[in-house]
Amino acid sequence: MRGEPSCPKCGGRVRAPGLFSDSWQCDVHGTVYPLQPVIPPSVEALGVVVHRAKVPVWMPWPLPVGWLFTGVACAGDDRSGGRATAVACSGPGPLGGVGELILVAEELGVGLGARYAGIDGPDPGPYLDVEKPPQAKVLAAGRPTPLWHLSGTPDDRAVFAGEARGLWLWAVVWPEQTGMLMYDELVLTDLRDAGAEMDLLPCGALSPRLLEP
Repeated sequence: MRGEPSCPKCGGRVRAPGLFSDSWQCDVHGTVYPLQPVIPPSVEALGVVVHRAKVPVWMPWPLPVGWLFTGVACAGDDRSGGRATAVACSGPGPLGGVGELILVAEELGVGLGARYAGIDGPDPGPYLDVEKPPQAKVLAAGRPTPLWHLSGTPDDRAVFAGEARGLWLWAVVWPEQTGMLMYDELVLTDLRDAGAEMDLLPCGALSPRLLEP
């Protein structure tokens, strides 16, 4: 597990602000918001990300039956705050086996969602056909939120994207058939609005998808 910030777009090393730049730099992608090291899931770790976040921290709430919170990631630093968040959950898939879901909220251009989606980023635009009706709908912070199924993504996952609270919302699901979960009108809560119920969150083992999408 990496113990230092990395590029949200490629996972590569980043250089901290210094004499010649006041921003984090990736050799490939230039100025980025650094992805902070992922730590094992706990209510405390989630609380740190929620406190720092300038964007929503989306969580299915209530969690689907048998599902657990399996990790959180955040791009940004103490100065910028969290400009992208990724929350992982795992549980029984609709067709059997284990399913995994990562929900990403991010500002335009951060690139974390595209990395988990397995596509060239930073945003879903080229893979998103909004001329077609949305294939899924979630209730995000009480608002019906359409999500479109992205084309051209790796075969091992299903990727949906849309807009919630003026920011990108990505839902990346493994394996691909677990994408059926997205047709059940999931209810998403922004954990920045949650209260003491966050203490009741069931935690599982850290999802390896957060580390290596």
